[in-house]
Amino acid sequence: MNEGSAEAKANTYPRERLPVLLLENIHPRAAERFREEGYPVETLPGAVDEASLSERLAAGVSVLGVRSKTPVTAAALAAAPRLLAVAAFCIGTDRIDGQAAATRGAPVFNAPYSNTRSVVELAIGEIIALNRRLFDRSRDLHAGVWTKSAEGAAEVRGKKLGIVGYGAIGSQLSVLAEALGLEVHYFDTAEKLALGNARKRRSLHELLGEVDIVSLHVDGRPENRDLIGPAEFAAMRPGSLLLNLSRGHVVDHVALAQAVRSGRLAGAAIDVFPEEPDSNGEAFDSVLRGLPNVVLTPHIGGSTAEAQEAIAEFAADRLLGFLHRGDTGFAVNMPNVELPEVRGAHRLLHVHQNRPGLLAAVNGVLAERGANILAQYLRTDERLGYVVTDVDRDHAPDLIAALRAVPGTLRFRSVY
Repeated sequence: MNEGSAEAKANTYPRERLPVLLLENIHPRAAERFREEGYPVETLPGAVDEASLSERLAAGVSVLGVRSKTPVTAAALAAAPRLLAVAAFCIGTDRIDGQAAATRGAPVFNAPYSNTRSVVELAIGEIIALNRRLFDRSRDLHAGVWTKSAEGAAEVRGKKLGIVGYGAIGSQLSVLAEALGLEVHYFDTAEKLALGNARKRRSLHELLGEVDIVSLHVDGRPENRDLIGPAEFAAMRPGSLLLNLSRGHVVDHVALAQAVRSGRLAGAAIDVFPEEPDSNGEAFDSVLRGLPNVVLTPHIGGSTAEAQEAIAEFAADRLLGFLHRGDTGFAVNMPNVELPEVRGAHRLLHVHQNRPGLLAAVNGVLAERGANILAQYLRTDERLGYVVTDVDRDHAPDLIAALRAVPGTLRFRSVY
């Protein structure tokens, strides 16, 4: 039975009563996926603020999709009585209060791998462009100045690339960079398998002192704020290059500007900024504007047609999997349970506080009301428990109400 089958649709809550709200120019394929499954969809081109989002969620939105600008705060979530799930149609979930969503039984999904190739290709292109000073030469010609010179231009072959953060993006960059003849070094706080001939370094400063090019691919956790600042620029080789395609707050931009002006750095490529406009056409300012051999791009690392469509498909599939099966695989804020489909039964989803005796209480209610358990799935983390129970359709009529009333219940839903 697939997600869109007649049997599933016949036995689930009417999909036309579960509205979907997609913000920030999410690729149209996401809206198509939901409409194909019978859900009403509203799309908006830009981000909205907390007050506007709260108002829309209060109107009965069941599924919310955002990218990287809309703040999905605890206050906004508190105004959303019918919200079932949230997805970030990107990698980062920094703007979504995942804990507040979890306490309401709403999983938060993202798309951690779908734009990997696009980000890596941009990084490769910028590494070459910075080493050849392509943007400076292009700017000269646009200004009517002919500057045919090899000064400051170099091949990337034989250079040492230092990758900070060796996850999906960092490791794929490692492979492509090595194919170009770069010698790859990396640093990650977690243990990672080195690909090809990449060499792990014991500390960030050890890495910075050994390489010609530094590319940042870390996540948005608070401890990564100003990961690269004055001390780190001082530790880098004179004439080094810096790329940041990860998070805006990872680099101290004032210190970076000083490092470029002083000649400590030969250039930089920055795709993300501590403060970014909410929508296209808004004014942008930065201390990095106008600096030589500094490439500034407007957070477009994953902005290719292929990546955006892949993100739309992946995130929409995660949301539909939860709506149709209760599947929380890839949720970033709740225990992950990957579930098979079931025929001829009721599937009951119970999100609760993780405390002793709660599963026993749930099963006690099922036993007292004559519910025959066909299958049961349980996962917990330090805060939450998520139990999924498939039962025969013959059970006491007050079963649902009794399960909702179990002390410690955060969210209960009958899938079918």
